[in-house]
Amino acid sequence: MKRLLNEASTFREEMISGFAAAYVRYLRRAPGASGVIANGIPARGRVSVVVGGGSGHYPAFYGLVGQGLASGAAIGDIFTSPSGEQCYRVGKAVDGGAGILFTFGNYSGDVMNFGMAETRLRAEGIDARTVLVTDDVLSARPEEADRRRGIAGGFYVFKSAGAAAARGDSIADVEALTRHANARVRTAGVGFAGCTVPGQAEPLFTVEAGKMEVGLGIHGEQGVRVEEHPPASELAAMLVDILLAETPPGAGSEAAVLVNGLGGTKYEEMFVFYNDVAKLLDRAGVQPYTPMIGEFVTSLDMPGMSLSLFWLDDDLKPLLDATAASPAFTSIGPDVAALRTSNGDEVAAAAAAESSAAAAEEEEAPGGEMGERARAALRRALAAMQEKEGELGRLDAAAGDGDHGAGMVRGMRAAVDAIAGSAGSARSSFTRGGIAFQNAAGGASGALVGAWLIAIGNALPADDAAVDAAALATAMADAQATLQRLGQAQPGDKTMIDTLAPFSDALATAAASGASLLDAWAAALPAAKAGMEATTDMVSKRGRASRLGERSRGTQDAGATSMYYVLQAFGEGFADQGE
Repeated sequence: MKRLLNEASTFREEMISGFAAAYVRYLRRAPGASGVIANGIPARGRVSVVVGGGSGHYPAFYGLVGQGLASGAAIGDIFTSPSGEQCYRVGKAVDGGAGILFTFGNYSGDVMNFGMAETRLRAEGIDARTVLVTDDVLSARPEEADRRRGIAGGFYVFKSAGAAAARGDSIADVEALTRHANARVRTAGVGFAGCTVPGQAEPLFTVEAGKMEVGLGIHGEQGVRVEEHPPASELAAMLVDILLAETPPGAGSEAAVLVNGLGGTKYEEMFVFYNDVAKLLDRAGVQPYTPMIGEFVTSLDMPGMSLSLFWLDDDLKPLLDATAASPAFTSIGPDVAALRTSNGDEVAAAAAAESSAAAAEEEEAPGGEMGERARAALRRALAAMQEKEGELGRLDAAAGDGDHGAGMVRGMRAAVDAIAGSAGSARSSFTRGGIAFQNAAGGASGALVGAWLIAIGNALPADDAAVDAAALATAMADAQATLQRLGQAQPGDKTMIDTLAPFSDALATAAASGASLLDAWAAALPAAKAGMEATTDMVSKRGRASRLGERSRGTQDAGATSMYYVLQAFGEGFADQGE
C-alpha cells in the first residue's frame, strides 16, 4: 500500500514536527521530549492533565492538547506507548505546582511507562496521579471492568479532566471527576478490514468478505469474535443493545453520543449509522445530548467504527459543555476565558527536562573483560533482532499489532549506541543499555525488556572480576523476578517469562554444579528453547492477546521468541569477548 512518508524510522518525529508547526496557535513541542504541550502551560496553581499513547490514532491523543483539554501529550511510535522517560519529560514540562493527572487507555505498555513517570515525579515531590480509561465493554466482562481497554470513549474522560483542571479544581477533585467520567462511559466497536502500518506492504490482518470483527481494539488487533457484516440498522441495534445492557446504575435518561470512525470509514456512512442509533435510543427512552460523529480515535486506515454513550449528570454535563480549543476539537461554552501565558515557566520547564536527561547519565568506572563481553552480547542481540525482525512481526500480528520485531530492533539499536565507545563494567553496560532500550522502544516490550536489562546490570557485581557463572545466574534470576513484578505474568501465561523461567532455573543448576560461565549458559539454552516452543499451545493471559482467548492458541508467542533469540545472542557475545 502506498504511503506518504520519507522513512518509516523517522515517521513519528517528522509527524510531530509537522503537527506542531501547523498548530502553533494551540501548542508547541515539549522540550526535550516526543510530545507537545498547550500554549499557556504550565499555568501556576492549576492542575495539569497529560494524555498520550502511540501514534496512528489521530486525533487521539495529541490532537486534544489545548485550552480546556489536555495540558500535554506524550507520543509514542506507531501503536507503541511512549517510553517512561518521554512521559516523565512531558509531565515535568507541564507541572504548574498543583499536581499532574495522567489519563490514557488501559494498555500494558502505557500503564508501565506512564507508571514509571508517575513514580519519578512523586519522588521529586510532585503530586502525580493516574486514571485509566476502560470504556471498551467488549474487552472484558462486567465483573472484570478494571481490565477493559480504553478506546473512543476516552474522549469524554479527557474532556472532563481538562475542563475540571481549567476551572481551577484541586488535584483530588480533578482525579475524582475523571474517574467518575470513566465510570459513566461505555463503548463497543467493529472492524471491517485490517490497517496497514507505514512502511509495511500488507495489512496487519484481513477480514473475510461479508464478515466483520466485533470488539476490536485500536492497535490493529483482531476482534474478540467474527460475525456476519449486517446492514447499518442491524449493526446499530446490536451495538445499542450491548451498551444499554451495561447502563451504569442511576444513569438517568440523558447521554452524550459519539460515533467514531477508525480511519477508513466515510462520514456519510456514519451519518447513516447514527440515523438508526437515534431512533433506537428514542425508543429506549434515552435522550441523546450533543451527538458527535467523526474521527476521535483512529487505527490508521482501518475501516470500522465504534459507538460510545456517556451518561450525564449535574457534575459531568458542565464539564462536557465547557470551552475547549485544540487542533482536533473546539467547543465554545459559557466560560470563555483568555489564555494565560507563562514564558518564564516554559524556560524553567525546559531547563528541568534537560537537567533530568543529564542526571540519567551516570559516571562509570573502567571495567574489564566481562564488560567487553557484555557489550559484545548487546551487539550480537541487535544483529539477531535485525535478522529476526520479520519473523517477530508476523508472530506478533497473529495476536497483536505486529510491531514487536521493529520495537526490539529499535530498542537494541539504542542500547548498542548507548554503550558505544564505553570501557565500563558489565554492570554499567547492561544498565546503560537497558535505560536506552526502554527510552527508544516504548510500548510494553520496551518497558519490560529495558527493565530486564537494567535489572541484570543492577544485580551484577561492580567488579568485573567477580562476575562468574554463579553471579550471572543470580542476576538473571533477579531480572526475571523484576520482569514478573512489572508485567504481572507467571509461567504458562504465554509471555517471555515462559522462555526466561526455565532458562534461569537451568542456568542456576549448571552454575551450582561448577560449570564455567560459557558452559553454564550453553547448558541452559535448550530449556529456554523448550519454554519458547511450549507457548504455541498456550492461551494468552496477558497483554492484548489475552482478549482473544482460545484464538490466541496455535501461534508461538512473539515475546518468548524474541527473548530466546536474545539469550542465544548473549551466549555468542560472551564467547566473543568483545571481538
